[in-house]
Amino acid sequence: MSGLVLPDAGGVTWSVLVQTDEGMPVGAVDAESALRTASVGKVLLLLETARAVTEGEVSGDELLTRTVDEWVADSGLWHTMAVESLPVTDVAALVGAVSDNLATNVLLRRIGLDAVARRAVVLGLRATALHDRVRDVRTTEHAATLSTGSAAELAGLMARVAAGTAVSPAADALVRQWLSANVDLSMVGSVLVEQAGVDPIAHSVVLARQAAADSSVAGHAPGLVLWNKTGTDDGVRADVGAVTRHGRTVTWAAIANWSVAGGRGADRIEAGPAFEAAAGMSRADLTTWAVLRGMRQVGELVLDTVTA
Repeated sequence: MSGLVLPDAGGVTWSVLVQTDEGMPVGAVDAESALRTASVGKVLLLLETARAVTEGEVSGDELLTRTVDEWVADSGLWHTMAVESLPVTDVAALVGAVSDNLATNVLLRRIGLDAVARRAVVLGLRATALHDRVRDVRTTEHAATLSTGSAAELAGLMARVAAGTAVSPAADALVRQWLSANVDLSMVGSVLVEQAGVDPIAHSVVLARQAAADSSVAGHAPGLVLWNKTGTDDGVRADVGAVTRHGRTVTWAAIANWSVAGGRGADRIEAGPAFEAAAGMSRADLTTWAVLRGMRQVGELVLDTVTA
C-alpha cells in the first residue's frame, strides 16, 4: 500500500482512503476518522431519492416548487433561474451536477431527512450522515455542520454504488448518472482532467456510453468513466467518487479539515524557493493551497492505480 504523506500546513486533519474494486486499499491516512464533509452528505439524499423513484414511491416527474424558506445562497444554479418548479429527477440532477443548495433543500423537504437517516442506517454507516438542510447561517438551534463522514465508510459506499450493491442496480445507476455530471473537478479529479484527458464539464456516463459506441464523440476520455461528489466549506475540502477504465474501478474518499480562526488577511507568507507559488499568501490561503496539493496527490494515486 502506498504511503501517502499529505500536507499539514495550518494543522490540517486528513481522512483518506483509495481502494480497488476488490476492496484492496492502495493508500490511506486515518481512514476511520470522522470529519466534517460539507456537501458530500448530499450523496445520501441522492441515494434515498433514487430508491424512492426506482421503486415507484415517488414519481420522477413530480413537480417540486421552491419556497422562500428554502432559499440559500452559494453553490447552485436554481437560484439564478426563473422557473419556480422542476421535476424530482431534474432537482436531483442539479444536486449532482452543481451541488445546488436550493435544490438540495427542496428535494430534502420531499424525501425527508428522517428517510435519509434511515437509508444511512440500512447502509451500515455510523460515522457518515447528512445532519440538516443547507443554511446560510447556523445557530445553536441547528446541527453544527451539514454532514460528517469517514474516508473508510465513504470509499466503501462509493464502491457499492459503483457495483450496484448500495441500494439496487437501478437506483445506483441513477445516482452514478447524477454524479457523473458534477462540474467540480478541482480536487482529486483535477489530475484526471490534466493527465487523463477528462473534460471537466462533459464527462457524464451518458457521454461515456455514446463514446463507447462512437469514438468520434468529443469531450470524453476513451475508456474512462468518472463520477464524484465534492464538499467545500470554511475549513473543509472533501472529494469522494470512482473512476473506471477498461472494467477496472478505483474508488476514493479524501477529506481535509482545519481551523479557519485568525482571518484570511493575517500573516502573509514569505515563501522560500520550495514554495514559490505560496509567496504572499495569507496563512488561511496557504492552508487551502496545501490542501488542494494534497488532493492532487490523492488524484495521482487514483490515476496510477486505475491505469496500472
